[in-house]
Amino acid sequence: MRLIDTHTHLDFPEFDADRAAVLAQSQKLGIEQMVVLGVDQGHWQRLWQLVEASECLHAALGLHPVYLNSHHPAHIEALRHWLERLAGHPRLCAVGEFGLDYFLEQLDRQRQQELFEAQLQLAVEFDLPALLHVRRAHAATIATLKRIRPPRGGIIHAFAGSLEEAREYIRLGFRLGLGGAATWPQANRLRRVVAALPLEAIVLETDAPDMAPAMHPHQRNSPQFLPDICRELAALRDMSPQALAEASSRNAEVLFRWR
Repeated sequence: MRLIDTHTHLDFPEFDADRAAVLAQSQKLGIEQMVVLGVDQGHWQRLWQLVEASECLHAALGLHPVYLNSHHPAHIEALRHWLERLAGHPRLCAVGEFGLDYFLEQLDRQRQQELFEAQLQLAVEFDLPALLHVRRAHAATIATLKRIRPPRGGIIHAFAGSLEEAREYIRLGFRLGLGGAATWPQANRLRRVVAALPLEAIVLETDAPDMAPAMHPHQRNSPQFLPDICRELAALRDMSPQALAEASSRNAEVLFRWR
């Protein structure tokens, strides 16, 4: 299978001991491209150096809502400077990871919204896809995307919403990132939604080192597990793993303009 992992955090310290081995083994398993997403201003340089050192990696830079209290207004301007400096670089593929997280109640929603909109505007300005974190905040996210429509669309990472919410995102030009969550048998509603999604809207991801799939419980997640995720989701959809891998890779390549 030829696969693309559209959401990883390979720059995280969990991979410091064996990152080169993980990359080599992932490529042997058919994972040809991986997107590494930034989460805060302090780690963008480290992430970019990692991406520059490996031809299979691509970068997205953003300010993640979970780290809201680490972000400052100056970091939006810093993100703008990074995007200006790297504009047109083939290894920069998106703005992300950013969005809204209403699951963590201690995170100020107004500050999240301001940061969300500022980064959406940068995605518009630099004509890049937006890679979005959305947790218990689909209504607010959809309403915002209807006002600020990034022309390249993007990906709703770790999509776990309803079929109607999926349709709203698709109408707005977004793909839906599917990974380990839907491999767990107890995720009944999500598995029903995954089975019903249009194939042209699906992209595969791991979110490594987080969100390990059911066949690798209590482990550090890794791009190496993407073929197993693909096989499980293909079975849910009553299709071959090869067909799902081809479709999801094609969807990612179109989104990121890799073809």
